[in-house]
Amino acid sequence: MRTMIMIPCMDMVHAVFMHSLLLLDKPWDVMYAISRGTLIYDSRNKLLEAARANKADRLLWLDSDMQIPMDAMRKLGEDLDAGHEIVSGLYFKRKPPFSPVVYKECRIERLEGGKLDPVAKTYTDYPKDQIFECEAFGFGCVMMTMDAVEKVTGRFGLMPFMPVGGFGEDLSFCIRAREAGLKLYCDSRVRCGHVGHHIFTAEDWSGEDTLN
Repeated sequence: MRTMIMIPCMDMVHAVFMHSLLLLDKPWDVMYAISRGTLIYDSRNKLLEAARANKADRLLWLDSDMQIPMDAMRKLGEDLDAGHEIVSGLYFKRKPPFSPVVYKECRIERLEGGKLDPVAKTYTDYPKDQIFECEAFGFGCVMMTMDAVEKVTGRFGLMPFMPVGGFGEDLSFCIRAREAGLKLYCDSRVRCGHVGHHIFTAEDWSGEDTLN
């Protein structure tokens, strides 16, 4: 099983991220790919090219502002072994009300005159310590099969992270993945920290929803 750890970044990575990456339990051999650039969607698309060139079977996306739990790779790998093709860990936004970056609704509605209206609703509650289906998530800690990638690119082309409808590159990919027939899941056992002025976790969340 060839797994590539994919790390898009701008011009730096956080020391907390690097420390957690070094401590990450890697149950099998891994490869690494890092892409620097100011356009995150372009970096992600380039990382997919690297995964194909290196014949990766699975991809583990890690953002450079994450604190990754040691067992993240093992647990997400078990989810893929169970037949789930795309699974995210759980992390929280860095501003009030610190809601989870996992969405129970994520879609693009077409209004009169052709205007596109992005609709995204996070969870005011979520299933604890289990895997559950969702409509979208951020890409701070996501594992997927290369087969899932090929299903998305087979329908939408080789730049599946291109932003659409006012969404960022991560939610845009999730929308395309669902339209390609894939189901998305979050494993709330995999609890990541979001590095900011301090490490944001579940304890910071007020329980309210936010669209920002």
